[in-house]
Amino acid sequence: MSKSQLHFDQSLPALYGEAERLSPHIERLLAHNPSPFTFRGTGVYLVGDERNVAVIDPGPNDPEHINSLIAAIGSRKVGHILVTLTHRDHSPAAASLKKATGAKTYGYGPHLSSPSGSSARLVPKGAEKNGPVQIEPPVEEGGDRAFVPDVAVRDGDVVEGDGYRFHCVFTPGHTSNHMCYALEQEQVLFTGDHVMGWSTTVIAPPDGDMGDYMKSLEKLIRRKDLILYPTHGSPITKPGPFLRAYLSHRKMREKQIARAITRGRNTAPLLVEALYGGLSPLLLGAARLTVEAHLQHMTADKRLKALPGGRYELSVAR
Repeated sequence: MSKSQLHFDQSLPALYGEAERLSPHIERLLAHNPSPFTFRGTGVYLVGDERNVAVIDPGPNDPEHINSLIAAIGSRKVGHILVTLTHRDHSPAAASLKKATGAKTYGYGPHLSSPSGSSARLVPKGAEKNGPVQIEPPVEEGGDRAFVPDVAVRDGDVVEGDGYRFHCVFTPGHTSNHMCYALEQEQVLFTGDHVMGWSTTVIAPPDGDMGDYMKSLEKLIRRKDLILYPTHGSPITKPGPFLRAYLSHRKMREKQIARAITRGRNTAPLLVEALYGGLSPLLLGAARLTVEAHLQHMTADKRLKALPGGRYELSVAR
C-alpha cells in the first residue's frame, strides 16, 4: 500500500449474537445494528482470560444485544467497562452491563453538548427567514449524553485487571473525548472510531475537529502497534501503511478543496458537489460536515480566509 492509497476491507461477515475468538486474549461480539455509519454493527471486545475480562465499547441499548453480551461473558468476572467515545452505538449498554456485573465504567468524559444543549445544527443559522428549512438526515448514531464514566481516564493512564493491562491513548478529533486503549499483552490498539478498516472516519463539528484528528493520526503512526482493532470492521493488520494512507487521504482532500476554491467552488455545498459526486444521499450530510471540518482547519491554519455568506478564498498569507 502506498502512502496515498487506501484499501478498505469490507469482508467482515454479519455474524450476530455469538462471540468470535480473534486472538489468545481477544473476543468480539457483533451487535445487530448495521447502518451506513456502523458497517455490520458495533464490535464489542471482550479482553482477558477464562476467568476475567474487560469489555470495550459495550454497544447500543438493545435488550437482545445486551442479553447476548452477558451470555458471552458467562461466568467470567468483568473487571472494567472501557468506552472509546460517547455515541449511541458505543456506550449506552454500559449502564445495563454495569448493573449486571458491578464493574465500573471508564472513559475520557461525558459527551460534548452544543451551547444550546442539543445536537449541532445542520442548516445555516437564520436560514428559516428565507422559508421552510429542509433538515438534513442525521449523521452517525448521535451522542449518548446519558453516559458519564465512573472513572475519568487521561492519556497515559493504566487500567489493569487479572489477564489484561491497558494503556490509555487519547485521540481527540472524531470526538473531543475519544480514547483508544492499548493492550500491553499483545501490543495492539483498540481504536474505536478513530481509525476503521472499512471506511474513512466522519469528522463532524463542533465536537469533531480536523486539526486534532490529523494530529491524533500522527500520534498513532509513531506508536508502532502490531494490530488495530476498530469498533466497526475487521482488524487492521498492517497499521503503519494504513495509518499513513489515512493521513495522506486527509491531506489530499485539503489540496482538492484548495484547488476547487480557486475554480469558484467556494462554499461547503459546492465543495461537496465537486468532491463527492455520486455519493449516496444518506451520506451527504456526513460529507458536508467533514468538508466543513476541513474548512475550519484550513482557516485556523491561515490557508483559507472565511468570507461573508459561507464563502472561502485562499489566504494571501499561506
